[in-house]
Amino acid sequence: MSVAPKRPKGPPLNAMRAVEAAARHVSFVAAAEELNVTPGAISQHVKTLEGWAGTSLFRRNAQGVTLTAAGVDLLPKLTAAFDGLAEATFALRNLKPDVDFHIAALPSLAQLWLPRRLARIRAMFPRINFSITAMETPPSLSRELFDLSVFIGLPDPDQNQVSICPDEIVPVCAPSVLENFDGFDRSTLLHDQTWIDDWQFWAKSVGATVPNPQRGARFSLYSLAVEETKAGAGILMGHMPLIEEALETGSLVRADERSCPTGRHILVNLPHSSRQRAETREIALSLSDDTSQS
Repeated sequence: MSVAPKRPKGPPLNAMRAVEAAARHVSFVAAAEELNVTPGAISQHVKTLEGWAGTSLFRRNAQGVTLTAAGVDLLPKLTAAFDGLAEATFALRNLKPDVDFHIAALPSLAQLWLPRRLARIRAMFPRINFSITAMETPPSLSRELFDLSVFIGLPDPDQNQVSICPDEIVPVCAPSVLENFDGFDRSTLLHDQTWIDDWQFWAKSVGATVPNPQRGARFSLYSLAVEETKAGAGILMGHMPLIEEALETGSLVRADERSCPTGRHILVNLPHSSRQRAETREIALSLSDDTSQS
């Protein structure tokens, strides 16, 4: 008669993944954002793993969480394990005969900047199927199945990234609004919620007078603010890389000739070279209008 003894069970993989992310970020909220779950789910996973291990991994306080000595000791082991799993996942995915190339992008870039460049890239790489995912925050390219990400931010020499172009801002409006323009103090200002300080920053940078620069309508998507501006709803602080096409077609015009750099750039972030496809860097460079970059 065969014997099938009950074997010891390890902790749930999802709980280990949640603890690794929470320990790496030292934040349940940041871990939840990365794993696309709620902070409550992260907390429950942490409790599950602490219960299985019989020890605390985090200290909870009013300011958030900190790692215990056991958590500090466990983190590099968990990180190495999930890095290895991610490496195997990328290798397995790259065995597919049909190439799928996944790009994560800031919503405004995905809607207003990427399409015309993607059309060119599709023509350059006809065998590749490109997929775009709009996201508010950059994904972890070491863990998630994205081939690159495109966001607006500050260049970081320690990151594997390509700087495409600097971000520059200037007030823009519909031509009909400009015809009746009588100063910013008498104009309706429009804002993107992410860049709510644009008007104040621009006014200080160029020496313009804009009374109460945060007044006016706010939009959760920059593309919505652009469409409302085209419709004559008011004056928007235009980010030049995002409104280039609207300026070319004349659907938007400058309400003031003075512009200023924000210090940010459109950045293409790449995963580690071991996770890149053969075409990844060429695609990243092809997103630039200046194809002479290297």
